[in-house]
Amino acid sequence: MTIQIDDRVRPQDCTTMAEVRQGVDALDRALVALLAERQGYMDAAARIKTDRGRVRDPARIEDVVAKVKAAARAAGLSEAIAEPVWRTLVDRCIAYEFAIWDQTRGERRD
Repeated sequence: MTIQIDDRVRPQDCTTMAEVRQGVDALDRALVALLAERQGYMDAAARIKTDRGRVRDPARIEDVVAKVKAAARAAGLSEAIAEPVWRTLVDRCIAYEFAIWDQTRGERRD
């Protein structure tokens, strides 16, 4: 999948709030498309994992966060933004994966 990002003015070239908002909105649409693709990988993980106990993997969570923090540093993104965003994203993806795992196997957890 190729993510298309709408035309926008670069942040450093913005001179109006309308340009800022247009850029943010364009990036938000692209992020939603990327997150939808990421969700597809959670669907695949739920399908592939045979043991529900393997859905949450604390070592993998820390590995993902470490990689994101390194990528954030390289891209100039504040780790104070990146880390909590990804920890929340991972947490919600795990909850989603549990739901899909249970749904595909006919299990209910209350």
